[in-house]
Amino acid sequence: MTVRPSSRISNLFLVRQEVAGPVIDDVAGAVADQLRSLDLGPRVRPGQTVAITVGSRGIADVADITRTVVAYLRDVLALNPFIVPAMGSHGGATAEGQIAVLARAGITEATMGCAIRSGMAVTAVATAPLGLGLMVDRIAMEADHLVIVNRIKPHTMYAGPVQSGLAKMLTVGLGNHDGAALYHRAFIEHGFTNVLDEAVPLLLARLPVLAGVAIVERGDDRTAIIEAIPPERIANDEPRLLRLATELLPKLPFADVDILLVDEIGKEISGTGFDTNVVGRKGSLHHPDPKAIARVRHLALRSLTSQSTGNATGYGLAEFVRTQLAEAVDPHATLVNALTSGDLPAAMVPIVLSTDADILDAALALNGLRDPADSRVVWIRNTQHITWAACSGALLSEARERSDLSVHESVTPWPFDAKGNLPAFVTDLL
Repeated sequence: MTVRPSSRISNLFLVRQEVAGPVIDDVAGAVADQLRSLDLGPRVRPGQTVAITVGSRGIADVADITRTVVAYLRDVLALNPFIVPAMGSHGGATAEGQIAVLARAGITEATMGCAIRSGMAVTAVATAPLGLGLMVDRIAMEADHLVIVNRIKPHTMYAGPVQSGLAKMLTVGLGNHDGAALYHRAFIEHGFTNVLDEAVPLLLARLPVLAGVAIVERGDDRTAIIEAIPPERIANDEPRLLRLATELLPKLPFADVDILLVDEIGKEISGTGFDTNVVGRKGSLHHPDPKAIARVRHLALRSLTSQSTGNATGYGLAEFVRTQLAEAVDPHATLVNALTSGDLPAAMVPIVLSTDADILDAALALNGLRDPADSRVVWIRNTQHITWAACSGALLSEARERSDLSVHESVTPWPFDAKGNLPAFVTDLL
């Protein structure tokens, strides 16, 4: 009888990372204090309208932050706020789909206390010297003022002093489907940084931006920094916040990993379903990026979140996925996102296997001459939540030597069921 390689992986143990960095406990208070510091009163008149942009990412405190922005603009400045989805082609590139994306983040008209106005029509506001027409959501353009709310973090594809954040929401996010597609074509032609360097100053000069609200999270998905920024400071402040966000980015408990099991991917987790910065695949297709901190030889994905509504963009960057994930894919939604972003490999179908044991068997067979018992296997829930991880016993001695890791000393066999599957989430083992 043949012994499956997966049955020979050394027994697992649980490890908890000690995450460093600041934490904001009173998020609503911090947002109000930051807006108050801008002294916006002289810039507005009571009764004017203000559009607040909200994107599709799973920002930890986005509902509380947005609700506080709404309340401050309405109750303190006597403005008439409303929310505008600013998420490019996400939500199936429909107004209804984008409202549904917000609702899954806890953002509805009832919870926010204001209207949500969603539409895909855009207005051309300028032409950049590169020849790029700058398009902006038509509903947002009708407002007297605009407040940009977004998280600052490293982008999963692009590098540069500005990546994901306020500038990207002004361009790709507020461009809706048509604008997002055009911007991504321009990124291919001219480069991400060159396009933003031209587009953002023109947009800030032509749009009634009242303020930006920048959010930085730390490695355990908690809000670390909130800053309200006047439009004239966005270009200077966003690179500084990106550097802080990069320092606070979640990290795998071990840099060198033979097989990384990821319980779930989804658009609310990252634009590519999982954060390529965390797993060391930014700019590298199916092999570890030698410049990255993390070096993952084989990446295996187990499921697609319901919030992603079938958009599996990013799964093509992994070597293996479970059948459960493949069956949840909406090919049309995934294709629209891939064509809009220009990231076609992210939508390509990876190797599909029925069970976790099948995936591990296949990956272990590609692990060179290393015995399965010596393989470095790490199992995480997703790239936003990696405080807890399960690891193969081959990593145990290294973990015990690390001051930033707390080892759960109970070393047990991998909990495969009769079909060869593990529990739905690694956190089920806690």
